Amino acid sequence: MTFASSLLATVLPMVLAFAEEGGFTIGEMVKQLGAVGWAVIIMLFIMSVYMIAVGVERLLTYRAAKEQSRQFAPRVAQALKNDRIEEAISISDKHKKSHLAMVVSSGLQEFRAHEGNSDISGEEIDASKRALQRAVAVKTAEFKRGLSGLATIGSTAPFVGLFGTVFGIINAFQGMKNAETAGIAAVAGGISEALFTTAMGIAVAVPAVWLFNYFTSKVQGFVVEMDNSASELIDYFIKQRTRQLPPSR
Repeated sequence: MTFASSLLATVLPMVLAFAEEGGFTIGEMVKQLGAVGWAVIIMLFIMSVYMIAVGVERLLTYRAAKEQSRQFAPRVAQALKNDRIEEAISISDKHKKSHLAMVVSSGLQEFRAHEGNSDISGEEIDASKRALQRAVAVKTAEFKRGLSGLATIGSTAPFVGLFGTVFGIINAFQGMKNAETAGIAAVAGGISEALFTTAMGIAVAVPAVWLFNYFTSKVQGFVVEMDNSASELIDYFIKQRTRQLPPSR
């Protein structure tokens, strides 16, 4: 028998008895919390505030990036189709929240430095490619900001709640030991602390894991879009180089 099953078999009868006496309510459980229980709840509350703040900020960031990229893509494509590099860079600068605009702008600025040359060498194409790769890496890091915190909360919040649970069970058994008469009142405080901290730990961990997985999938989609845009821009640079090469005799 595992530790968890042993603990459940011991605590479950106490919980049922406590519920029958009307003590299984949020208010009663909060009243029975001790110093350790309150410390655990405060820590979980701080985690939940951080989780909500990161969740709202990331949602707004991703939404703005998606909306601006939708507006940016057709405009810059038309400008590049007509070989208007300066106009394409200007359009990119007006969409600062777009991940595609940042990548395209980095590549175009590197390419513009060599645009006037009679021959655009392969090294210059490679320099533009490296600029695009750096831009993708920087933007990916920006998109991932705060996600490691969500992952940490999702993995540690249940254990923080379990820490309060263990202390609650210890208090419950200590109450049974010190009580002159056996009764649910002797273990009520420990049971309340154990139940409440466990529930709070799970309540904080579950949405943190959901948000982390959701945001990670969003970032992966953005990375694919940036990689595709970088590849298309490199193809455009190669075509421009081919146009400027003198015809072979």
